[in-house]
Amino acid sequence: MHMIYKRTLDTKYTVDVFVAGGGPAGVSAAIAAARQGKSVFLAESQGSFGGVAAAGLVPAFAPFDDGVNVLASGIGWELRKLVSRDVPLNSYWTPIKVEELKKAYDKMMTQSGVKFSFFTTVCDVVASGDHIDYVVLSAKSGLFAVKADVYVDCTGDGDLCAFGGGRYEKGDKDGNVMPSTLCSLWANIDFSRRTKGDSSMLEQAFADGVFTKHDRHLPGFFAVDSKNGIGGGNIGHAFGVDTTDETSLTGAMIYSRSLLEEYETYYRKYLPGYENMTLVYTGTMLGVRESRRIVCDYTLNVNDFISRAVFDDEIGRYCYPVDIHVMSTDKAEYERFLKEYQQDLHYKRGESYGIPYRSLIPVSFSNLLIAGRCIGTDRQMQASVRVMPGCFITGQAAGTAAALSCGCGGDVRGVKIPALHESLRKLGAYLPNAK
Repeated sequence: MHMIYKRTLDTKYTVDVFVAGGGPAGVSAAIAAARQGKSVFLAESQGSFGGVAAAGLVPAFAPFDDGVNVLASGIGWELRKLVSRDVPLNSYWTPIKVEELKKAYDKMMTQSGVKFSFFTTVCDVVASGDHIDYVVLSAKSGLFAVKADVYVDCTGDGDLCAFGGGRYEKGDKDGNVMPSTLCSLWANIDFSRRTKGDSSMLEQAFADGVFTKHDRHLPGFFAVDSKNGIGGGNIGHAFGVDTTDETSLTGAMIYSRSLLEEYETYYRKYLPGYENMTLVYTGTMLGVRESRRIVCDYTLNVNDFISRAVFDDEIGRYCYPVDIHVMSTDKAEYERFLKEYQQDLHYKRGESYGIPYRSLIPVSFSNLLIAGRCIGTDRQMQASVRVMPGCFITGQAAGTAAALSCGCGGDVRGVKIPALHESLRKLGAYLPNAK
């Protein structure tokens, strides 16, 4: 049954740049545009900035550097210096103290001059051909419109682009996406007594009937605050979730909370240091690894990873391995993951690949940019660039380009690459190949 619904909307904000989403990509985009002197409004659906690290409790940053160079430099590096300051800046994995993270984002955003509101979600996009006219937002005050010269989609799922009718891909050839994880926070862990790896006793636990599914892929615990026994758990997978469907996400949240009981039994019974662990909190959003990939002017692909690609319109470089989590509990699938992640598509120190500006420009629109995990990539490259430092890099570039686009009538393809490079360098971006 279809219904036609009409109403008159107030235009609550008219700005140079609108940013959808306040995770690492969105915050970087908004601050970058504001630092170019543009008026910016950002809408965030949760009650804090930080995306899945804040609301979803993802317990650690992936690497900001390639072992030699800081790749996620600029705005992302500014944020990193405010969080987990007791952890060396060159750590490969940096545990995240979530309340520090939230306050750091609050500080940077409130000082930036960006207008923003929490609990505010894009629910519709109105476009004329390839030009977005305005977006419709849903908030506690009701529905309202926002008009901008340029729009930046940092929703992670490419919602703004998709709602406007833009082209996208999703998952593998059958549309299946990586499993999600409900991350969690635990207390009473004695990290000084950890003598076994998180996965070391899984086979015994499978034989003993602890788990209903024999999932061998266990990222495990990060010592968020080892002194006080606080650990962040990236444990368990919810398979077969359609991460762009609220009914599927709802079922995954219910399932994932119940699954943690099995992992609690496993850790307490089999691994030293976890005998008295206590579940404190689970994320209020699912840790989604994969959903839509927006079709952009250039599709960053696995051959670019292999060749350590360099681009004339490079807006940054990154280095994280291709990390496609297991798609099933089949043992051969876990062996596929290990080989790809640890050997075949894994860099040595100092190696990285370039990210072209064209991979931030959706083919469907002229005044929209994409940043974060849903930029224009193939599936393997999405599994590398999707992590937080990668989102800082692409968000910073998208916000900078959006600001420059305002001088081109909002046409994101009208940006001059030398001007983009110059502006990015002023923000501190790592651009070793820019002329």
